[in-house]
Amino acid sequence: MDYDILIIGSGPAGQHAAWQAAHMGKKAAIIERKSSIGGAGLQTGTIPSKALREAAYLASRTSQGMHTASHTARYGVMADVVRRKDMVIAQQESVILKRLLKSGVALIPGEASFVDEHTMKVTNTNGESRMLSASVILLATGSRPRRPSDIPFDKQTVLDSTSILKLKKLPKSLLVVGGGVIACEFVSIFAALGVEVSIVDSHEQLLAYLSDDVVGVLADSFENMGVQLLMQEKVVAIRKNEGEEVLTLLESGKRIRSEAVLYAQGRKANSLSLDTAKVGIELDHGWITVNNHFQSSQPHIYAVGDLIGRPALASTGMEQGRTAVAHAFGETSQAMPANLPMAIYAIPEISWVGKTEKEAKHDQLQYVVGRGYYNESARGQIIGDANGLVKLIVDIHTHKLIGVHIVGEHASELIHTGQLLMHFNGTVQDLVANVFNYPTLAECYKLAALDCMNKLP
Repeated sequence: MDYDILIIGSGPAGQHAAWQAAHMGKKAAIIERKSSIGGAGLQTGTIPSKALREAAYLASRTSQGMHTASHTARYGVMADVVRRKDMVIAQQESVILKRLLKSGVALIPGEASFVDEHTMKVTNTNGESRMLSASVILLATGSRPRRPSDIPFDKQTVLDSTSILKLKKLPKSLLVVGGGVIACEFVSIFAALGVEVSIVDSHEQLLAYLSDDVVGVLADSFENMGVQLLMQEKVVAIRKNEGEEVLTLLESGKRIRSEAVLYAQGRKANSLSLDTAKVGIELDHGWITVNNHFQSSQPHIYAVGDLIGRPALASTGMEQGRTAVAHAFGETSQAMPANLPMAIYAIPEISWVGKTEKEAKHDQLQYVVGRGYYNESARGQIIGDANGLVKLIVDIHTHKLIGVHIVGEHASELIHTGQLLMHFNGTVQDLVANVFNYPTLAECYKLAALDCMNKLP
């Protein structure tokens, strides 16, 4: 074998798989078909969208009258935001590259496809191919935006979540199709930058799987930013060439004109080019089916990250890559944590770990809910976040946390306190007894815990 492990894809899952393999003394190589490393996580998804979010948030806090800004000013704002985003990507790419090379991981450019169960054909941009073999193969090729054939994508006015990151100027108006994570994040970004934003979704509420009170804070924020919410509506057609605008037709008969449309309804697995049929790997609508150890139907071929479907987050992909490699080389004690943190980087942020109230009711659990509001904490008042919320779901019998849900600034950071408490089987009394820095948003944990204690029998 040429290598102990071949890793296909250099995104977050592939990187952490490679570092784990190097840590275990294995000869590892990453095959990457793009000219830049980092995958969608760094180049077209997680990092660039979050960099845009931070720039938009800062702009919304420091600038007034964005809605009436001149064309020149709007062009300048977008140019500054894109420049900041590109700078972050370049810095992160340099950090990742140095870490991989320092670890002794080989980086091989080209598109990989199966020849047999242990051999990959790697074809470079010149069409030249070579064969590489390994005892273990780990697939981490990620996903891409879903692009239905009846949607007239043009990367300028009808956009997906990749092409929207390359806009050179702010549109005057934007219609977002979809009410999921990606849709809500981009609604926040462009609304905060002063764009007239509308959002169309077929569900009764945005982020339909989350609790009403948590999503309600986000919906209120959207409405305060002037976002038009068109819920329980379906798009029938999107048409270009209506003057300088795009015309979107809804099932209800409504006609919406906007300068640009973002279609954000799902993603597709990057599995087609792998030629998985040659080795009998099972697929489910393009996604690779795996067991609890991330093994495919071929035990020595693993798949991680977006390629295996939900939750399709960079954070979980990283841990999946590390856990899969540990299992592949005999460290069977390694396992994924039971409670994984989730985050939506909208304005405001939403983050959660564990069960929602809907899930707790479905599982017939007995619980109480406690809430700690940002406006009850001095830090919340200082930063001007009047609507933030820390919500605890606590088992009546054991007093352990079933779920933690946070909406507000720094929610993605604050969630880890609840996650660790759940991981180590802590109770709501542990939060009450804990000392938090003052003033901090983390104090909302104690406020929520005290609220729970008042409701426990």
